Amino acid sequence: MTHAPARRRLALPATAAALLLGLTACGGSGEDPLSGGEQGTGAAQDTVTVGSADFPESQVLAELYAGALDSAGIEAETSPGIGAREAYVTAVQDGSVDVVPDYSGNLLLYADPEATETSTEEIMQALPEALPEGLTVLEPSSAENKDAMVVTPETAERYGLTSIADMAEVCDELVIAGPPEFRERPQGLKGLEEHYGCVPRSFEPINDGGGPLTLQALLDGDVDVADIFTTTPSIADHDLVVLEDPENNFIAQQVLPLAAEGRLSEEAEAALNELSGKLTTEDLVELNRKVSGEQQMSPADAAQEWLSANGY
Repeated sequence: MTHAPARRRLALPATAAALLLGLTACGGSGEDPLSGGEQGTGAAQDTVTVGSADFPESQVLAELYAGALDSAGIEAETSPGIGAREAYVTAVQDGSVDVVPDYSGNLLLYADPEATETSTEEIMQALPEALPEGLTVLEPSSAENKDAMVVTPETAERYGLTSIADMAEVCDELVIAGPPEFRERPQGLKGLEEHYGCVPRSFEPINDGGGPLTLQALLDGDVDVADIFTTTPSIADHDLVVLEDPENNFIAQQVLPLAAEGRLSEEAEAALNELSGKLTTEDLVELNRKVSGEQQMSPADAAQEWLSANGY
């Protein structure tokens, strides 16, 4: 089946941003944001709007979702770069968008900050009940993008590191780099201390989400360990070592669609579930390489290439 990009429109991010202005993260406006449609009937709008967070991987995923919907004969448009989770969850609640890609573990912690589930199975069992009323998730993919403690091969050899448990034994000699929020985040320095007794010699905040500045600091030896997302191409490109996490400090993060109950037709849900069944972590790494690497492909072009290669 051939994907027809000409049928898909691009919703302006500025419009989405304007619609979000003044709304709270819970979407509490005094009105039911899902009113006007019958719950559970599969009734849906003529065009499905797929939103995304404001980073390349999320935008690629939104294009994949829209392409899969188009291929199933369902007109779709994308509204990229809405913002952080608080913003795009609100956008789903108030109807600005119909579906967004998200990550299971972080979505659970957003819905229930006290959640203790760590594995894929535990998270997917807890997530539907934890979500705000009116929201639902579709089938998760095997594709996962999660935080990881990453070291160079030289550092791994010097200290005998294969896991964070090994790192803990020499943690007081190591400098850890990560985004500024890693200092206070439950899964950041607090989690390393709680789960492994690891308190580093120092912490170096680098505000690029494990990007090129973090990578360069690691390669130059300015830091010993870096928090880098597992779908970052630089891990494989530089033969970096991802330390195992036996205590599950960094919980499972399967990619999955977040939608409003009753907003999508049964056909739309089936199309998105089918795509999730095909998408792998390796696919995400390669898609990120195409968008953020030397090729500098647009998220739409990278997604279209993957869709064509996978029978869409």
